[in-house]
Amino acid sequence: MTRAASRLAMTTLLALTAFGCKVGPNYLRPPVSVPQTYRGAPASAPSSTASFGDEKWWDVFQDPQLQALIRTALKQNYDVRIAATRVLQAQARVGIARGNQFPTAGAIAAGNNQRDAKSKFFTAYETSYNELGLGFQWDLDFWGKYRRATEATRDELLANNWARQQVISSLVANVAAAYFVLRAEDLQLQISQRTLTSDQDSLRLTQLLSDHGATSLLDVRQAEQLVYNASGAIPTLEKQIQQQEDLIAILLGQNPGDVARGLALTAQHHLPEVPAGLPSSLLERRPDICEVEAELMAANARIGVAKAAYFPDISLTSVGGVQSIPLHTLFSGPSGMWNFTAQLAQPLYAGGTLRNGVRLAEAEQQQMVLTYQQTIQQAFREVSDALLAYSKDHEFRVQEELLTRSARDASRLSDIRYRGGASSYLEVLDSNTRSYSAELTLAQAELNEMLDYVQLYRALGGGWQQ
Repeated sequence: MTRAASRLAMTTLLALTAFGCKVGPNYLRPPVSVPQTYRGAPASAPSSTASFGDEKWWDVFQDPQLQALIRTALKQNYDVRIAATRVLQAQARVGIARGNQFPTAGAIAAGNNQRDAKSKFFTAYETSYNELGLGFQWDLDFWGKYRRATEATRDELLANNWARQQVISSLVANVAAAYFVLRAEDLQLQISQRTLTSDQDSLRLTQLLSDHGATSLLDVRQAEQLVYNASGAIPTLEKQIQQQEDLIAILLGQNPGDVARGLALTAQHHLPEVPAGLPSSLLERRPDICEVEAELMAANARIGVAKAAYFPDISLTSVGGVQSIPLHTLFSGPSGMWNFTAQLAQPLYAGGTLRNGVRLAEAEQQQMVLTYQQTIQQAFREVSDALLAYSKDHEFRVQEELLTRSARDASRLSDIRYRGGASSYLEVLDSNTRSYSAELTLAQAELNEMLDYVQLYRALGGGWQQ
């Protein structure tokens, strides 16, 4: 029996080696339109295959406190942890699908003893049956149905891995952007508090001059407007700061609370121009593109699963062991038994189920092709928009610095003229209002440039590299 089983197993393996195949198309990356250069890339940017998106996030964001916040978020953020569990689920599905390629084996043990009492028509009798054996069943994968299913689940595992990297990339960008917004609001609060202190000093001086008849009550009222304007902005900024801290705490997977600060917004490191790299490399670096391509590969493999349903299912079943009526002779005497069954089942008519199963798989694959191409186009647009925004907001910030410097000097000169009696307080009011507005606009310009920096890094596929 052992020699027969060995010959059978060898014959089966040889048949699988000689005739086993996988129906369905093998994956080929669909054609995509890739530009030679990114639209919006500055002409003076260094020409290199290296890309800003290849940089590690701790090299891009060099504020030590921001780095600490990002590390905490990567450990505790719920979206990252949920994405990790999806990867574990996908790994388990691969194991389940792969297990279908192999035979299943099991032990069989049965015992039955029965005695029927004597009746009017039958005499009393007693029966006994005992069996102990091993059995296995193997659905042969001649047409690659199980191998294609395993291929699909492996591609889905790859897609889940890339989805997790996309969550990480988004989290790094979101924490950095939220931190820069917080530092911008801190800066605006400092500007408002400093302006309020200066305006209060000016109001006291104007009030003193009015009390001695050196100026009119109108000047006092105009000085009060400056104080109220600056003091009114402070509560709003304090509210925004606390709400922004709550947002960052949630990104860190913590309850709302205070957030430690590091470098000021104006001290944050950022390059005036960044290398974008080759557009073709974006297809390998952006997690969302890689995720969609992995899903496309899985859809392609599922076509093979659907087509394999057209072909016959071949299964082998075998049982071997010992069998005896009395229990004490189960392991002695001629009690050995074995059984081997080979079965082939060919579908003939299924009401169009098989044909429509293939059509469904092919339509899903075509949808994923279009989704893949659309995702790539959207990625190129995001990079182009980010490059343009970073360049133009940098230019705007430079002009705002010049405007703020001029407004500060105008405010200083108008105050000197007023104290010297050469102008009315209306001129001071107008100059101070312009200076305060220019400083707030400059702070917003600083923030916009840093947010563009973060968005450009994310658009180029950076942030997930560990």
